[in-house]
Amino acid sequence: MTPIDGRAMARALCDRTAADVAALAARGIRVGLAVILVGDHPPSQVYVRRKIAETARAGIASFEHRLPADTGEATLLALIDALNHDPAVHGILVQLPLPEGIDAGRVLDAIAPGKDVDGFHPVNVGRLSTGTGGLVPCTPLGCMMLLDSVIDEYRGLAAVVIGKSNIVGKPVAMLLLERECTVTVTHIATRGLPEIVRTADIVVAAAGAPGLVRGDWVKPGAVVIDVGITRVTDNEGRTRLMGDVAFDELGHARAATPVPGGVGPMTIACLLANTVRAARKAQHG
Repeated sequence: MTPIDGRAMARALCDRTAADVAALAARGIRVGLAVILVGDHPPSQVYVRRKIAETARAGIASFEHRLPADTGEATLLALIDALNHDPAVHGILVQLPLPEGIDAGRVLDAIAPGKDVDGFHPVNVGRLSTGTGGLVPCTPLGCMMLLDSVIDEYRGLAAVVIGKSNIVGKPVAMLLLERECTVTVTHIATRGLPEIVRTADIVVAAAGAPGLVRGDWVKPGAVVIDVGITRVTDNEGRTRLMGDVAFDELGHARAATPVPGGVGPMTIACLLANTVRAARKAQHG
């Protein structure tokens, strides 16, 4: 089995993005990304720090907005409206989860579709489902790039997506359909999950259930993308990150992503690439 090195692929994508940013800067266009963090959720603070650091490395201007946890929804929506109309801002990222009392759906819908670098706006979701462009959600986009590194021809392959979230499961299923895979989406009520997974040439696990997919669920020669990442603590109090797939049991697979070091780095790299795409689109209308 060949491990798919997400870190190396993310570095290469970030390098390409930095070159694109420099080319736009030479034309007088400074690419800008606004990041909004509401409250003091510790994991969110870590994610935002990483995103801002990578934004700076790529040469993208970063506009950071840290709001207290008691910020009202109206205040947040007013900020987003101002950023929608700010020509220096090409992408807007609202870090989830949001505090109780704020409707995340309403907030994400308020972001202008052309600046929705997370790809969550209904307009971008609709464009994805119809194959008519738009900004693609970062994690599914990263999954497809990882798959592209080992698969040349998708047409007719059987793909099983474990998890039907709007953030990963549904969009990655639509992207696989665009490549003419035969796609099965499973969820918590799916019966006979192991047998379904055993039919797959491509497995995308995005259930958030550490160790769910065992090696004997995966057929020889399959490609496995593990989106899950959960911090678990053993009986001796040691913590580690685990994916949804038992990676050590995949010796018979063709290729698989490890956790950590697989999908995670690609998500941030794709966020930056989406920001450059949004900046280009803003120039051309």
